[in-house]
Amino acid sequence: MRATLNLEDTGRNRIMTNQAIILEKMTPKHLDRALELSRKVQWPHRREDWELVQSISQGIVALEEDRLVATVMMTPYGDDAATINMVIVDAAMRGRGLGRKMLEEALVKAGERTCYLVATQEGLPLYEKVDFVVTGETVKHQGEPLRVEAPAHVTWSESGDHAYLVELDRAASGHDRSALMEILRERAKFAVIRDDGEIQAFAAIRSFGRGLVIGPVVARNDSEARALIDFLLAHHQGSFVRIDTDVSTDLAGWLTARGLNHAGCGIKLRRRGAACGQSKPTYHRNYALVSQALG
Repeated sequence: MRATLNLEDTGRNRIMTNQAIILEKMTPKHLDRALELSRKVQWPHRREDWELVQSISQGIVALEEDRLVATVMMTPYGDDAATINMVIVDAAMRGRGLGRKMLEEALVKAGERTCYLVATQEGLPLYEKVDFVVTGETVKHQGEPLRVEAPAHVTWSESGDHAYLVELDRAASGHDRSALMEILRERAKFAVIRDDGEIQAFAAIRSFGRGLVIGPVVARNDSEARALIDFLLAHHQGSFVRIDTDVSTDLAGWLTARGLNHAGCGIKLRRRGAACGQSKPTYHRNYALVSQALG
């Protein structure tokens, strides 16, 4: 996809004045400039973090001449769900309609999928204009964890466990995130809880930003989720660790007591009018996001 936007008044697609913006498909060749853009807004992402998202997403970039001025990604989870993420518009280009145009293009790519995203308060008005509604809140905790003991009933996963992890993730999320889980298989380490030899809960930890990030954490109850997190913290003493959770998990106070301090909130959104995906009953819940971009 490569489209030229004439930056004059064209109704809802009015973008700029007396210039042209090119929209084209994001490819690996854009990642270095996308990284520069994210650094300007003080995101912690490394090039490897951009690469992870880009590898399983359909991305769009906006170019002014040869300068990358905006990005957006649509990450599909099967045929029924997607996240909209990595939405950045260069500060000099804001307030002129480019962000909305980028979102609309990403939503076209999503088709009939239910679309989710995590927004800042500042970005909320833009998303509401394209029919997203608030569904909840996330909270970020990070820091160097205090010393904890590794629970004896938690172990590292084994080479043949991956298919079971994919199914548990599907049960907790309600969506097919197998492509994401395959990427995590290459980049993350997994802790598991077994019951009668079968995996019943798991958590992942991988490099991200300035240190490590924990997520997803899939468990049947709070006790299992905390045990998994403790296991990972115990094995990564001295590291900078981040974890993003839904406020409804009620882990905030417990994470703070583990040395991971509150470091900000995000607003969970879903696009209005879309189906909510699978509604099969499950005993599993996702206690931590893979990232704010990927849910």
